Amino acid sequence: MKKIFLFLVACFVTINLTLGQEVLKLKEGEKAAPGNLSDLNWMVGFWKGNGFGGECEELWLPQQGNSMVGIFRFIENGKLVFSEYMAILEEEGKLQLKVKHFGANFTGWEEKEEWVNFRFIKTEEQTAYFSGLTIRREGEKMILKLAMEHNGESSIETFEYIKENL
Repeated sequence: MKKIFLFLVACFVTINLTLGQEVLKLKEGEKAAPGNLSDLNWMVGFWKGNGFGGECEELWLPQQGNSMVGIFRFIENGKLVFSEYMAILEEEGKLQLKVKHFGANFTGWEEKEEWVNFRFIKTEEQTAYFSGLTIRREGEKMILKLAMEHNGESSIETFEYIKENL
């Protein structure tokens, strides 16, 4: 009985450590890590799947100079709910993912000069860790894990995409 209990505790600890590492976060004021934009070329393409309980599409263009740009749209019941313009910038050897949201009527959610910023932490093969966001490619599948906070509650939203042709 004691062996079964210890086994279950070990499994619980292992699962918690694994799930806890799905999305990493930098502390307030902590700087982004050095990174190379060319290490993210595996993100390029048209990706389609589910997230937020609806249909999601994401398109990443190849690196051009010091940036990769992308767009995202969320469709629910056949109608656009919101879209995003995204840019991964390499500046002074550091990467940063910037996102700007737009409602269905293309009104910006953020102020004109503001973006949602995800500071780069590290890459491991075909996984990129930004503070609050993990992007992982497995063959023709891409999985995003996004740390969310709503009314003081923390959660992780999962997006699962399949690469498609345009």
